[in-house]
Amino acid sequence: MDISSYIDKIRKNLVEIEQKLSDPDVFSDHQNYENISREHQRLSRLISSYDDLEKSRAELADNVDMLENENDDEFVEEIRADVKRLETKIHRAESRVLTLIMPPGENDSRNTIVEIRPAAGGDEASLFVAVLFRMYTKFAEQRRWKSEVLHSSGTEVGGMKEVAFSLEGEEVYRLMKLESGVHRVQRIPVTETSGRIHTSTVTVAVLPEAKEVDLKINNEDLRIDVFRSQGPGGQSVNTTDSACRITHVPSGLCVASQQEKSQHRNKEIAMRILRSRLLEHKQNEEAAKHAATRKNQVGTGDRSERIRTYNYPQNRVTDHRFNISHHNLPELMEGDLDAFFEEILGVDNARQLEEELAN
Repeated sequence: MDISSYIDKIRKNLVEIEQKLSDPDVFSDHQNYENISREHQRLSRLISSYDDLEKSRAELADNVDMLENENDDEFVEEIRADVKRLETKIHRAESRVLTLIMPPGENDSRNTIVEIRPAAGGDEASLFVAVLFRMYTKFAEQRRWKSEVLHSSGTEVGGMKEVAFSLEGEEVYRLMKLESGVHRVQRIPVTETSGRIHTSTVTVAVLPEAKEVDLKINNEDLRIDVFRSQGPGGQSVNTTDSACRITHVPSGLCVASQQEKSQHRNKEIAMRILRSRLLEHKQNEEAAKHAATRKNQVGTGDRSERIRTYNYPQNRVTDHRFNISHHNLPELMEGDLDAFFEEILGVDNARQLEEELAN
């Protein structure tokens, strides 16, 4: 695939899109105008990223030429350091360009609901749920996304039995969609006196948030139960039946919320989560019909996959689907995920492009 020729076509397309955006007829159709504006933003980012990439490549070539002709040892070291910096920058820019070349997925512009639960490892797993929740919310703050806790349940040791939260903002689902799966942590728990490393796992589910127009849910298909909210250890934290559990009888999906003091609010939250789970279920069924034609199912976000390991003793985070490792675990856990996510998305999109070209 000739990327430069493709970018030339994009530049021409961008001019045509800009002309459309100035058309009064397009402006009067709000939904159409919004879709065209979103495509304009994506293509503008693609061209800007590609131009930055080409500039960095030119700088790297100049530095390599200087290395061949420079005799000053001190200056040579400066050039080599700059070469290393540019190589890292180019690698990340290539991932970004590949990500932007791929047309946006049907859910990429949606807001997102994230659910995190302990899997194996007892208290240590519940503690890591809290750690991942903090990591994602820190990332959301850096991206200026709006986050809202929809449901959470704590443990007596300071961990979390489960947490569900929504994220709203630009590129939310595009960046978060590949987080679904089993996350493994290897570290020495604070309660471990012998210094032995424990391995625990938690599950992360990333759901595109559904709107009421996406699917019809019949009231007669819902069973709604109310109960008193429970705190860590099971003690009642509310004297009224404000918690709400909604079961979608045809699918068997069940969602509960006790985050708010208002029963009406908890019902609203439970319905948001239920609607998003049903949308995911529907889309997965549709995708499964076409899965037989795909040779590579890596990166589907299947929750049975062990997608990532956080190894604290080695200061390493490894994504097993894409064979990507970063040795800056503390920074990542503080929400500095941009470079890591862009590299993952870049590899995933490169694989998808290869598949498209092979078909």
